[in-house]
Amino acid sequence: MPVTLDADAAAVYKAFQEAGRPAYETLTPDEARAYYLAARVVTNPEPPELAEVTQLTIPAPHGAIPARLYRPTTLRQAGGFAPALVFFHGGGWVIGDLDSHDVVCRMLAHEAELIVISVDYRLAPEHKFPAAIDDAISATQWVADNAAALGIDPTQLCVGGDSAGGNLAAVVALSARDADGPTIAGQVLIYPATDFAMSHPSHREPETSVLLTHSVIRWFRDHYLTSAADEHDWRASPARAETLAGLPPAYVLTAGADPLRDEGNDYAQRLRDAGVPVTDRFFPGQFHGFFTMGKLLPQANVAAAEIGVWLRALNAE
Repeated sequence: MPVTLDADAAAVYKAFQEAGRPAYETLTPDEARAYYLAARVVTNPEPPELAEVTQLTIPAPHGAIPARLYRPTTLRQAGGFAPALVFFHGGGWVIGDLDSHDVVCRMLAHEAELIVISVDYRLAPEHKFPAAIDDAISATQWVADNAAALGIDPTQLCVGGDSAGGNLAAVVALSARDADGPTIAGQVLIYPATDFAMSHPSHREPETSVLLTHSVIRWFRDHYLTSAADEHDWRASPARAETLAGLPPAYVLTAGADPLRDEGNDYAQRLRDAGVPVTDRFFPGQFHGFFTMGKLLPQANVAAAEIGVWLRALNAE
C-alpha cells in the first residue's frame, strides 16, 4: 500500500539519517542497548507527575525479575483496589529495559488512571526464547497472586506492550487462557510482532523500512530464536495459535510505515473473527517505534491518551 510519512515523522526520520544513526545489525547487543537507551532521552516527552514510582523484585524460577510500579496521582479505585496494566517493553527481545520505557509507563499510568507494572524480562542472546516468555508469564502471575498487597483489583488486570512487548502481551493472554492463568481483562498491543514467518506484504514494501528495517528484524530474530522451528511456535508467533477465541478485549495499534503493519492488522482481524472485542487504531503516516517519541511526534501523545481512554472504558464495564 502507498505510504506517506506525516511531516513530523518525515522530519524525525531525516534527522536520524543526517545524524548517522548506526543500524542495529552493525552493532553488538550491548552497543545496541546503550544506543537505544540514549535515544530515548532525545525523543521521550516530559513525564507527568506521579504519586509513586517503586522498584519491585519479582521471584521467578530462574531468579528475580526486576520490575517497576507506577501509581498515578489520580487513581481509579473501588474499595481501595485499582485496575492495573502489566507492561512489557519493546526492543526486539534484545534491547530495551525499565528505563527505556519509563516515560511511556508514566504516561500510561497517568492517562489511564491505573497502576502500571513494567517488567524487565531477560533479553537475548544471553537468554534466548522462551526466556522472555517465561518471565512475562511468571511476572503476570505474581502480580495477580499479590494483587491485594499491591492495591490491585485482580479482576481488572490487563497486559500490554509495544513491538516485542506487544508480542509478549499477546502470548501472556493466550497462556492465561490455556493454562488456567490469571484473569486478563484486556490486552494493549502496540504495533505487535505476531508472526516470525515475516511473509506479509508490509515486510516487502520499501516504504516500511523506516528505522525498523527488514534486516534489523532478522538481526533480532537470529538473536532471539534458537532455531527455525521456533518460528512456528505460538509462543514466538502468537498468530500461529490454533484459535484466538476466548481472549480478552484488545486494543491493537498499527503504523503505516512499519514492516509489522500487516501482521498486526491480521491479528486484529483474527481476534475479531474469533468473537473478541477489538479496537484497532491505524496511524498511517507514522513509523514503527513512534509511540515512545512524544517529544518529537505529537501523534505519540495522541495514541497514549487514546489508550488511556480505552483502558478507562474497559475497566468501567
